[in-house]
Amino acid sequence: MSLKNKTLFITGASRGIGLAIALRAARDGANIVVAAKTAEAHPKLPGTIYSAAAQIEAAGGKALPLVVDVREESSVQEAVAKAVGTFGGIDICVNNASAISLTGTLSTEMKRYDLMHQVNTRGTFLTSKACIPHLKQAENPHVLMLSPPLDMAPRWFGGHVAYTMAKFGMSMCVLGMAEEFRSDGIAFNALWPRTGIATAAIQFALAGEEGLKHCRTPEIMADAAHAIFGKSSREFSGNFVIDDTFLYGEGVRDFTPYAVDPTATLMPDFFVPEDSVPPPGVKIG
Repeated sequence: MSLKNKTLFITGASRGIGLAIALRAARDGANIVVAAKTAEAHPKLPGTIYSAAAQIEAAGGKALPLVVDVREESSVQEAVAKAVGTFGGIDICVNNASAISLTGTLSTEMKRYDLMHQVNTRGTFLTSKACIPHLKQAENPHVLMLSPPLDMAPRWFGGHVAYTMAKFGMSMCVLGMAEEFRSDGIAFNALWPRTGIATAAIQFALAGEEGLKHCRTPEIMADAAHAIFGKSSREFSGNFVIDDTFLYGEGVRDFTPYAVDPTATLMPDFFVPEDSVPPPGVKIG
């Protein structure tokens, strides 16, 4: 299965998981729309839409870097129009852009609450909505949310209800849109990591430099996303996928190459249901 000449519209693709998904598709010769806010380098966060575009081109793909704020309807609509004008259509939409604040109710400022809901839930809804008319024309259209299974366990809400609501809002888009557009043959799926992923979000918002040693690299998410895009959109939709379980089903047996430090215990991620069993040989700390 190859994504050669397919066009992917990826939000938050200037770094982390979004960039990894872009680079995996670029190796096939795909067209990548880098839809992100970072046009100038951040002092702490590596990567801009332009550095990402350069990496994508170097990997064998074609890149269209666009400054996009998923909170702004006009920004998203203009970016989608430029993508279609440049590449002739959109085959895959990846809703990766996300904001995080692991704070309790009394510690969550409303501007931070609004940011998470505008970027995560509203941004996912808006970007999907803008892409759907073009996805209807694609041969094997996919929309992928980087969001968790809808597990209503209280423990996922108690410590950071505002963040959980915002992320679950992305997953509710999967649940609803998969059903709404089933007859159109557009697949809507969610992908989530079993472990922490070594990104700037983990480093600066959660676990620090030491915590990265207990993570997997973004490539595990990129490989899982690539495999999802190879599925028939009419047959594989409405799924909430955990990265390693899905890849095990696709034939992967050795997950060691994805570990930042193979000697370190893997750190579990949020939102993985208790009944989700790791693949054989995988131990979570």
